Amino acid sequence: MILITDPLFYALAIPAVLLTAIGKGGFAGSAGGLAVPAMAVVLPVPQAAAISLVLLCAMDLSGLKAWWGLWDKREMRVIIPGGIVGVGLGALLLGSLSPQMVAGLLGVITLGFVAYRLWSTRRGLPPAAPHSVVKGAICSAASGITSTLAHAGAPPLQIYMLPRRLPRATFAATNVVFFGVINYVKLVPYGMLGLFDWTNLLTSLVLLPLCPIGVHLGIWMQKRIPEALFYRIVVWALLASGLKLVWDGFIA
Repeated sequence: MILITDPLFYALAIPAVLLTAIGKGGFAGSAGGLAVPAMAVVLPVPQAAAISLVLLCAMDLSGLKAWWGLWDKREMRVIIPGGIVGVGLGALLLGSLSPQMVAGLLGVITLGFVAYRLWSTRRGLPPAAPHSVVKGAICSAASGITSTLAHAGAPPLQIYMLPRRLPRATFAATNVVFFGVINYVKLVPYGMLGLFDWTNLLTSLVLLPLCPIGVHLGIWMQKRIPEALFYRIVVWALLASGLKLVWDGFIA
């Protein structure tokens, strides 16, 4: 079959894509790392990443329009170049690692992000950290690598961005625009690696209507709804998928 027809795939992919789109709208951005781990329960990680990338680029069109011009210019001058360098390094890894190894690495990244979220929540809010070219470049490059491997770029970037304590709208805009630029850059290595076949493109097309719905819902929620419950849902979903991927990559 050219189109993926497995009901389990859609049972996992539909809510994951919708939650990812909500995160792209600026609400609880950590949801952006959910789509690939959810799809990878059924598919090889590179295939899940290719399907997700088309959807992410579609989400970015709405997200970029909503948050355009509201980002922190000083931070963007550091994290965009760092992220692009990371995409190049991530593409080299993606082309050389086996799908099983990529699954295991994604599981480790996912569980690391869950641990970081739980740790940062328990420790409370520290004083705002200063702008740092070195830390920003390192974290954004790491974000570019993990984003290229499995669109899991949020954890490394947030290690730098969360302590900066930027205004909420500025923080959301900086994140949305950064990952929007990085996702379009990733189209080049994904295409060169042959990941955009008809099966992946048609499956992305089926899921595409969820993108604008989720983005606009995220924009609406960002201004009206507390994020605590949403974060809990995302964290528990990431924990389950991360454990599954570690099992598939390193144990099974």
